[in-house]
Amino acid sequence: MSHATASARRTGVALAAAGAVLFSAKAILAKLQYRFGVDSVQVLTLRMTFSLPLFAALAVREQRRARARDALPTRRDWGLIVVLGVLGYYLSSLLDFWGLEYVPVSLERLILFLNPTIVLLIGLFAFGRRVAAREWIALAVSYAGVVLVMVENLRLEGEHVLLGSALVLGAAVSYALYLALSGELVKRLGSLQLVAWAMIVSTAAVTIHYLIARDPAALFGLPWQVYALAVANAVLCTFLPVTFTMAAVGRLGAGTAAQFSVIGPVSLVFLGAWVLGEKITAIQLIGTAVVLGGVLLLSRPGANSVPVQAPPQKPPA
Repeated sequence: MSHATASARRTGVALAAAGAVLFSAKAILAKLQYRFGVDSVQVLTLRMTFSLPLFAALAVREQRRARARDALPTRRDWGLIVVLGVLGYYLSSLLDFWGLEYVPVSLERLILFLNPTIVLLIGLFAFGRRVAAREWIALAVSYAGVVLVMVENLRLEGEHVLLGSALVLGAAVSYALYLALSGELVKRLGSLQLVAWAMIVSTAAVTIHYLIARDPAALFGLPWQVYALAVANAVLCTFLPVTFTMAAVGRLGAGTAAQFSVIGPVSLVFLGAWVLGEKITAIQLIGTAVVLGGVLLLSRPGANSVPVQAPPQKPPA
């Protein structure tokens, strides 16, 4: 391996790891915002509003690149982008932040980490995909681990954990549907263009939701810490993980970069204890290890926090 190749790999590993930790840390920031009396709808609206300029700029750049390679979205593509934006970043985020009002961040990330198992089940029931024996074993192991952690959290936190877990699982299903439906668009448009437009659609959906459900004036006059945390969530835990992960894919390939998503749930176990004072027990650690082991057995790109794109194939010599 040449020095340049080794350097690119080290950079890719650092970007993939940073992307996984930063994307997971959005739950920490949301929990901190809740301490100032805001709710999940306000947290989500502020996050999407502050991230909108960044994704709009990304969309403009990707649109120019798409025009150069004749890969602009068709009318049918735009319709699918709207559906994916609502599923993948509006509904999923809404359920996720709502669930975070009831469950610790370590359990939230663990449930979301089940994405590849849910994608597998969608393929089985919706598309008639055959599931190998090894994959059934991985599914059983993964869900057994989540049940173990959830039972332990029920003992520590109370019955509200059930509601929160159901909401976060709904978020995971919504995002898994996004992954299952986005495959062809990712190949045709590229991951960054799709993510940018889907985030813009999601921001519009979140804004409409907020205007219907809340008084717009309630977003103003909040403690300054709420806005500071929202900006950090938008930049550090939303926009940067997308760009970091895609840069890692370019250096490592989609499969290798996706494996680093395992760092997210592990990091939140300790970040939740350090920043939020959440308890860590041996059973939680064992359950987390079981879930991670089950998901890694599947080794599917869908395990990543953002859609990943296969690296371009070299033309034959």
